[in-house]
Parts: sequence; structure tokens; C-alpha cells
Amino acid sequence: MAPPAAAAAVTLGGKGAALTPAAVYALSHGLADPAIDPSALQRLSTRGPSPQDTPASLRGLALSPPESRAAAAVLLNKLLVTAGDSSALVTAATATGLAGSLDLAAALPPASRDEAAVAAASAPVAVALAAAIDCCASPLVRVADAVAALSCEAARGDVAAFDVPTSGDGLSAKDEADVAADVKMLLFGSKLVGAAGGADAASFTKVPTVNGIFREAVRALHARVRIELNAPVKLGKRDAVQTGEGKEEALVALATQLARPVQAMLKLSVARARLCVARIDDAELRKKLTDGVEIDDLKGMLGKVTIDSDAVSVLRGVYNSLLKFRDILAWEAAVAMAVIEMDSSIEKPQAGEENEAGSSTENPQASGEKPKGDKKSKKKKTLGKGTSAVLMLLRDHVTNGKEVLSVNYALLAEWGTELSLLFDPKCPRLVSLVDKVKEIVETNEVRRLPKIPKGTRDFGKEQMAIREHAFSIITGVFKMHGAVSLDTPVFELRETLMGKYGEDSKLIYDLADQGGELCSLRYDLTVPFARYVAMNNISSLKRYQIAKVYRRDNPSKGRYREFYQCDFDIAGVYETMEPDFEVIKVLTELLDQLDIGTYEIKLNHRKLLDGMLEICGVPPEKFRTVCSSIDKLDKQTFEQVKKELVDEKGISNETADKIGDLVKTRGPPLEVLLELRKEGSKFMGNAGSVTALNELEILFKALDKANAIGKIVFDLSLARGLDYYTGVIYEAVFKGTTQVGSIAAGGRYDNLVGMFSGKQVPAVGVSLGIERVFAIMEQQEMEKNQIRATETEVLVSIIGKDLILAAELVSELWNAGIKAEFKLTTRIQNHLKYATQSGIPWMVLVGESEISSGKVKLKNLAASQEEEVDRTEFAQQHRHRHGANATWDWSQVTSNLAHLCEIHIADESVPRFPGWVTDGVRPNVDDSSACLASRCNDNVCFTDNTFRVWGPGVNNGYGRIRLQKKQGYR
Repeated sequence: MAPPAAAAAVTLGGKGAALTPAAVYALSHGLADPAIDPSALQRLSTRGPSPQDTPASLRGLALSPPESRAAAAVLLNKLLVTAGDSSALVTAATATGLAGSLDLAAALPPASRDEAAVAAASAPVAVALAAAIDCCASPLVRVADAVAALSCEAARGDVAAFDVPTSGDGLSAKDEADVAADVKMLLFGSKLVGAAGGADAASFTKVPTVNGIFREAVRALHARVRIELNAPVKLGKRDAVQTGEGKEEALVALATQLARPVQAMLKLSVARARLCVARIDDAELRKKLTDGVEIDDLKGMLGKVTIDSDAVSVLRGVYNSLLKFRDILAWEAAVAMAVIEMDSSIEKPQAGEENEAGSSTENPQASGEKPKGDKKSKKKKTLGKGTSAVLMLLRDHVTNGKEVLSVNYALLAEWGTELSLLFDPKCPRLVSLVDKVKEIVETNEVRRLPKIPKGTRDFGKEQMAIREHAFSIITGVFKMHGAVSLDTPVFELRETLMGKYGEDSKLIYDLADQGGELCSLRYDLTVPFARYVAMNNISSLKRYQIAKVYRRDNPSKGRYREFYQCDFDIAGVYETMEPDFEVIKVLTELLDQLDIGTYEIKLNHRKLLDGMLEICGVPPEKFRTVCSSIDKLDKQTFEQVKKELVDEKGISNETADKIGDLVKTRGPPLEVLLELRKEGSKFMGNAGSVTALNELEILFKALDKANAIGKIVFDLSLARGLDYYTGVIYEAVFKGTTQVGSIAAGGRYDNLVGMFSGKQVPAVGVSLGIERVFAIMEQQEMEKNQIRATETEVLVSIIGKDLILAAELVSELWNAGIKAEFKLTTRIQNHLKYATQSGIPWMVLVGESEISSGKVKLKNLAASQEEEVDRTEFAQQHRHRHGANATWDWSQVTSNLAHLCEIHIADESVPRFPGWVTDGVRPNVDDSSACLASRCNDNVCFTDNTFRVWGPGVNNGYGRIRLQKKQGYR
């Protein structure tokens, strides 16, 4: 393809200017000429040359003219930016000579020692070849997707192949999902794809994965090439020998990483082309096309590319394989176009037709209107809006607007050649094609569904109902213990957070500098709380906080990058274990009242843990890093942890085995405590361990008296890797079927406040991982199928479209404090369906007959009963019936609590639970009359959706049980 009559100019060395791979490619093929920025020219030296030896890496290279021109352009830009960045001696003669001829050989040998150093360190040939690969590969990212979509049309593939789910928990690949979404946008509106008996699915289902990996590899290479093109060379000592071998190795690694998906895409392209050929009726043409590409020629291509140790040879090989792929892709596109052209059942898009992405109309007639009675034209199938636009661009390029009278092998070969030239960056039409594909996928009338970042999630209405219910329980427990609410900024100064989380500090999200302060998103709520206490000189505070925190972690099921924490902390000086006891008691109450199922609280003491490491022979400076490894024992075997301790952290095998023997110790708190304190125990010879065991004895006895020790497990493997813990540490683990791991954790941190103020304020706290608790509750509610998103009590159903009447009636309910909605529609079934699906217990029905009679109809959906009441009194009547006549669902109560106690019902209209109720204890009730006469208990607590009944148990305990109220009770 001939270059433009007047070549463009690429300015080099200018301030703020950047040399792009496309500019290098244009310079290498004579499509542009170099021009040195005047300000850069002024910085160059006018000294005479002092010839140096040509760097070894640039000697004896047999370069083609384009390669030499590209390498010269890279070297010229490197010389200019290095001269502008430092006092490097770069002569004007060298720079102008390179700009005049763009011949690498003409620039060698260098005219100064600094020029020689730049030439050696910048690896100009490797960078130039990598730039050529980048320039050729980047447009193919879009073109390959477009051609795959075109083949899907021609082969009648199934669009379901591109249904790739996206996920916020890191379980899907972004580029794979993007490719799938782009192809679906190109195919949108197609009447060809998705037909029964479609083409072999594998040739299309692999497209998102393979093309997605190609995108990722192209992006990685592009980022590196941009750096190597524009970063100045940092010159060291004058006598230092500097080479560009490191740069060459990095570029070779990225290029070969690109070569693998190119190889896979090439084979997929051949397979898709053959599927398209199979749609051709002409057997002779079909055979010629099938034999046109020999798949055996592709075998071993990747090995030939990567087998050479010479970086230049490898990069050339990758470049040549990319050109081969470009030819095959052009051949596939030509075959797909031919199949569509020969298929008379397909409506062909015509020039000037409004058939682009975003078009809301289709006009199958472009060159002359056919009669309205022509049924044949109406039956023709249409291409997707995106593929129609792509097809018109490709067809216009290969035919120059001429009509295609017949399709034969020679014509297809010509089309393949023309399309290969179109896909070459030298062709100015390539930019239009890439822009058109980009426009299609970005502006289609059915826009691609937006996505949320990995590690985040949205909460729908049902999920929010569960979340709000959970938050109300959690807040109630916190307030019951006298805690006050606190809120802190979502981001803190980076210095506030750093050094508090041990090895987990790498997970802190840093923010860009926006005003002279380095800030980071908060990692937890504990450090901001300690900062608040220190900053305000507070000596005592019991607080709770429910807020979002952020961690740059690898998302997985139940693990997010943005999530809520619910913290309860007590700061101040108290009696030994006083606040520790209350915090753990709060944790048990939270998990009991959230009613998530079986759980256990693993508990240890940091001083006991340090004593154990000291006993095993771990140096004190390695305590924290060893703890972070031990903390992984809930997810890894000890052999895996031992390998990390020995190989990465320098712990001896003997010491690691000693740790392994001790961390296996776990069991009921008082029993394990007795075992650790028995005569001869190594722990009793360690001062820190003795202190910890004495504190734990007080804590366990207090928990035992409070009936809260049953779920506690004394576990020496619990380490909690955070650096700020100093005393008791604990972690709650869910034991049910939903696998979520740890659901709460905390401990004592006596020194954290002092890190900020120098004034030591002891503190202890617990953090509930509410996201994981939500996952459990959601699963439970889904199994029960009892999730209700709203609390609406009444639906005002207007059988018609009278908004004024609806406003009058529903306002009366709102003014009476009744939660109500209204709906306007003439179809009674729509009202009933909405109320049933929303779980609304009552309806107020108003139709023409009710309007004329001055009545409204009250309908109880649960009881399937209705009655007419006077229009002026319906709100009061509803309130009376809704409150006074409500009954509790005692059958459900009996079913749920049959294993706890005998149920005797005295009066169903009164919320009363006869008998003594305890947690898990079945009282002996021998005489029903005695139970009714003497054991009825009115200790009842109401909440939004439940009431609780409590009383002294048979073992002098004090238990409680939660009863679900019947739907519709106020």
C-alpha cells in the first residue's frame, strides 16, 4: 500500500510529548518523518565527536530497512529525553544525523561516552520490534472480536456461547467478560444466531477466554513498551558497563506471553472459517476453501518463535506469527462474508442504511422499495446491528462499492488479501474499522450491563430487609450494654494505619495525593477508634460502630474488598478481665440473637502464644511473623505452614515441630486450662504464660457463671496476625453447612492508643464480620422462602386510574401510622398478584360499586376473608381489626419449640406463653391445669417481627426463646 503523498511528522524530544508504538511503526515504514523539537535541540552539545566503541549488543545486526528505521527512531528519542533529564553529553550532530537518515548503522559508532551508554542501556532494536508487535496487535483486539461475531452469523452459531457471568468476588476474569459482552453487542438484533442445530459450540465458547487472554497480554506489553520508549536512561558512573539485557528479557517475556494466545486464536480462526465453509452448497468451492488453509502448517509455530535464545530473533518470531494470524483472520472474514453474500435467506445491509448500533429502526429496503405484498422479503433474516455495520465496512473495502455478481475461489482469495492489508496499521481505514467496532459496543441501544468492581456487591430489596433486621438486633445488643455510637472518616492519614497490621499492611488501599496528604482507606474500625481516643485525650469509653472498611484482598466467596464491620470496644482501666468478659459476652449474645445456627468461639492469649514460641525456641524478633503463619492453620495443614516457617521465615525443622505439637492443644476452656497448669507443664516455667493463664482463669470462671462458656473453645493455634493485640484474642467460627469461615474476631490491644499519644489507654474489642453473617442469614431465609422486602401492612387497590381517590384513602392510613401502598389498575388480578408477591396481609379494594355506595372492601389475604365498611371509618375499622383480633401462629410456635417444653394455650388472642421457657431445657410439666394456673408468665418483649418470653429455668438459669409473630399482627 502506497504511503501518503505528504508524510506526517513525528516530533521527538518535546516536553510532555511521548513517543507511541504507532509513531515508531509509521516512522519505520516511511509513513512519517522525524522532527526534533527546537527546545530539545538547544539542549544538545555542539562539541566535536569523540568516537566510542559500538556497544556489543548492537554490533553485527542484520536489520531490515524498517527495523533499522524503527531502532534509529527509538535511539534518537532516548538520546533526546536523556539529555533533557540530565547533563548527559549528547551531540547535536548525532541527533540531527539520525533525524535526517533514520538509519541505525549511520549513528554508530557513538560520538560520546554518554551516547554509547544510552545506546547500550536502551536496547533500541528490541524496543523497536516490541513496538511493532504492539502496534500490530492492538487493533486486532477489536478486529478479532468483530470477525468472530461475523463468523457466528455466517455459521449460525449460538449467542449463548457468549453468556459469561460477571462477579464481584473475583471469580470471573474481567477481559473474558468484556470480550463476551462486546461480541453480544455486535450480534444484538441478529435473527441468525441461536438457532437450533447451530454450529459446533466449542469454536465460539472459547472466544471469550482466548480473546480475553490476548487482550490482557496486549495491554501488558503496551504498558511496558510505552515505558521503554519514553523513560530517560539513568546514567551511572562513567566507567560502569551498562547493557539493555534486562529490558530485552522483560520484552521477550511479555512478547512470548502474547504469542501463546495468538497461536490459540489462530487455530480458533481456522476452525470458525471451516464451520462457515460448511454452510456453502457448492461442493467444489467448499473443497477448495477447506483446503485453502493447512492446519498442519500451524503446528510448532510457537516452538519456532521461542526456541531461539537471541532476543531479537524471538521478537521477530512473535511479530511474524502475529502477521500470520492477521492473514488467517482476514481469510476467515472473507469466508464469512462470502457465506453471507451467497445465502439468499439473509437480508443484506446496504450503503446508507440506518443499521448501525443505536439505531431504533431497521430498513431492509435500501435500493428501491419492494411491494408491500412481497412476502418473501419479509421472511428474510437480518444480521445483528453491529455485524451489519462491520460487514458494510469490510465489503466496501474489498469491492470499492461494486456489486458482487457471483462468488468464486479467486474472488475470495482477493478478498482475503485486501482484508489482510486493511488489518495492517499502514492502512488508514483500519482506524475507522476499529473506531466503528468500539462505537458499536459502547453505544448500542441495549447497552452493556455495567459492572461493579471486584470484591464489592449490591444489596437488593430482600437482602436489605435481612440486613436491616440484623443491624437492629446488633444495635440493640450494643445499647443494652451501655455502648455509645461513634463514626470516623472512611479514610485516614496513611501514617495512622501503617505499622498496625503486620504482613496484612500490604492490603491497605492507598489514595492518590489530592492535597499534600497521603491518605488510605480504613482497613478496620479499631485503629481509627484508637486514633480518636488518643486525639481527644479520652481515658474511658465504651463505644460501638457499624461502618464499611476496605481491604485490597483477593475476593472469594464471603470475602470482599468493601464490607461492613460491627465493632464493640471498651477503652479504659478496669479490674482484670472485666471488659474482656463483657466483650465476649456481647459476642455470644450477638450470635445467639442473630439465630444463625451452630458456632464456636476459639480463644487464646497473646502472652500465652508468645510464651509458647519462646518455649519452642523462636527468637523474639520473629514472634509476629511466626504468628502470621500460625494464623493460617484454619485454612492450611500444618505441613503447609511448616514449609512456610522453614523455607520463608528461617525457623528450624526442630522448632517448627515443637510448635506443631503445642498448637494442636484445644478443648473446653477450664479443662485445657487445668492441663496447661498441671505440674511439670513448660508453660508454668514461663513468666508471660503464667500471667496469661491467671487472667484466663478469671475470665473462664466469669463466663461460666454467665452461662456463656458453652460455645468457647480454648485453642492454642489461634494467633490473630494483627500486630496490635497484647492479651486475650478470640475468633468466632460458623459450624453450619454454609462455608464462610470466621464470622467475628477481636482481642485486647493495650498499646494501640499509646502509639498515637504516648498515653497508654488499655482497650479490648470485638468485630463482627457482618457480610459473612448476612451470607448465612440469606441462605437460611432462601431455604425458608420467607424473605419479605417491605413492611407494608395495607395495599389500597383502586380498580381504575383515579389517583385523586387513591391519594385521599392512602393518606388516611399514613396519617394513622399504618404502613400502606397504593396501586392503580383496572385488573383486579394485578392487585392480588402484587399483594401476594409482596407479602402484604391486607387490601382495601375500591371499585365503581364501592365508590357509588360510599363503602370500601377490607380483605384479609391470609384468611381469605373480606367485608365492606363505611368509607369514612375504614382506617379506624382496619386498625381495630388489625390489632385487636390478631392471633399468634401457635401452630408454628408448637412446631418450633416442641423439643423445648410443653405448650398449653389459654387464650389465643393474647400474646402469652404458658410454662417456663429455657434455652434448650425441657421442663417437667405433669399437670396441665397446674401449668395454666401457676406457671403462666407475662414477661414478654416485643420487637418488629418477634416477641421473646423469658423466665427462670429448671436449673436456676435465666433463658429466653424467640417466637415469630403471625403475619399481619400489629
